[in-house]
Amino acid sequence: MQGDNGEANVPREGAAEGTPASGTIPPGANEGAARPSSVPPSGNLDPLAQAQAEAARMKEAWLRTAADFDNFRKRSKRDSDEARRTGREDLLRALLPVFDNLERALQSAQRSADVKAMADGLSMVQRQFTDALGREGIARVPTVGKAFDPSLHEAIQQVESDTHAPGTIIAEVQPGYSQGERLVRAAMVVVARPKASAGDPPASSGAHSNDASN
Repeated sequence: MQGDNGEANVPREGAAEGTPASGTIPPGANEGAARPSSVPPSGNLDPLAQAQAEAARMKEAWLRTAADFDNFRKRSKRDSDEARRTGREDLLRALLPVFDNLERALQSAQRSADVKAMADGLSMVQRQFTDALGREGIARVPTVGKAFDPSLHEAIQQVESDTHAPGTIIAEVQPGYSQGERLVRAAMVVVARPKASAGDPPASSGAHSNDASN
C-alpha cells in the first residue's frame, strides 16, 4: 500500500490491528478504578454522631437505674408493711389471753355475789395485761411521787399542796405507756403547786397544761 508520497505504510512492529495508537486511553479503561471514599476513616468519627451515641448510652443506663430503684422502693415498702403486720399480730396474740381472762372474770361476776373474789379476779387480769405489755417492751410511765416531765406527762390540773414539792405529781388520772425511748401515750396527771400567798391572785388550775413544772 502506498501513501500520498508513494511510500508504503508499514505497520509498526508489535502493533495489532485495531489497537489504538500509543498515548490514547481506550474507552472504559478507568471503569473499576478506585474512587475516593466518602466515609471518614475509623478514629475520625463525626463529633455529633459520637455525642448522640453517648447520649443514647447514658439514657439506657439511667432507665436501668430508675427501674432498679423503683423495684427497690416497692420491695422496701412491701417488707415494711409485712413487718408492721407481723408486729400487730404478735401483740394481738400476746393480748388475747388477757381478754379471755377478762371475759371469764365478767361471767363469774355475774354469777357470784362475792365482791372481793371479783376484785381479785380483775386484779389478776390487770397484772396479766401489764406482763403481756412488758414482754412486748411496753412499760407504764412512772407518775405519782415523780417530778413532772412534759415529755412524759400531761398535767390536767394543779393543786395547792404544802406536803409536796412544787411540780411533783400527786395523782394519776390516766396511765401513760412507752416502748423503749418512744412515748406511746403521755400520762395524764395532777401536779402540786405552792400555796398562794395572801394577796396573790388565784392561780388557774392549769388544765391540759405542760407547764406544771414551771
